Amino acid sequence: MPRFENQTVLVTGGTGGQGSNHVRAFHAEGANVVIGGLNAERGAALVDELGTRARFVRLDVADESSWSAAVLAAENAFGALNVLVNNAGVQNPPATIENTDQATWSRILDINLTGTFLGIKAAAPALRRAAGGAIVNIASVMGLGGTAHYAPYVASKWAVRGLTQTAALELGRDRIRVNAIHPGVISTPFIHEPAVGAAVAIADFCSPEPFAVPRLGEPADVSRLLLFLASSDASFVTGSEYVIDGGLLLGPALQAEAA
Repeated sequence: MPRFENQTVLVTGGTGGQGSNHVRAFHAEGANVVIGGLNAERGAALVDELGTRARFVRLDVADESSWSAAVLAAENAFGALNVLVNNAGVQNPPATIENTDQATWSRILDINLTGTFLGIKAAAPALRRAAGGAIVNIASVMGLGGTAHYAPYVASKWAVRGLTQTAALELGRDRIRVNAIHPGVISTPFIHEPAVGAAVAIADFCSPEPFAVPRLGEPADVSRLLLFLASSDASFVTGSEYVIDGGLLLGPALQAEAA
């Protein structure tokens, strides 16, 4: 039996590189999928690909009323909401703190942090009505250490860590588990295309050659971990953080011939 049969999963940023892979992975495991995002054309194409167990909802994660409408749409379409994946996120163009304008700071935190906060706030009552469920927040390895030139993004992802643990404490007795995933460098347009206002992409200056696993991550790598955390296989896991970075945070790996 598929792990998510008769369950409904809402994925934010669901039309992007990682998000669309997460949507397909849940759908393949039997879930009804609600694709939250701003790109209606991509959303419609994904719904056409997946069929009747998929819906697209326009969702601006920084807007509370948009969240309320998305959760209501999920319940109206499929009867309940069982899993929320807070995947939507944006990167700032590289700049020192001194050269980062407040508008950029606010935009990054509005989407990456406030969007996650509003998602938990909006989804919690629906998950409670469904007798429990799971929330998984997609954070970043940049939330585990400082990174020069990326202060807004780093700050937003550090804050998601505390938000995840607080939500796990508040919602645990309602049988709602809350966990976070910290991806490293994953091969998506997020990495290969410059952020808005940037001249270069992260992939242009970040090589996986020193990693213990010397390759870029793939969206499917993250999706497999996500499916575990959202499923009953992880029924005793909450308030936890999972790093999936091929060893990036460990530092340069010993070369094979020297092992």
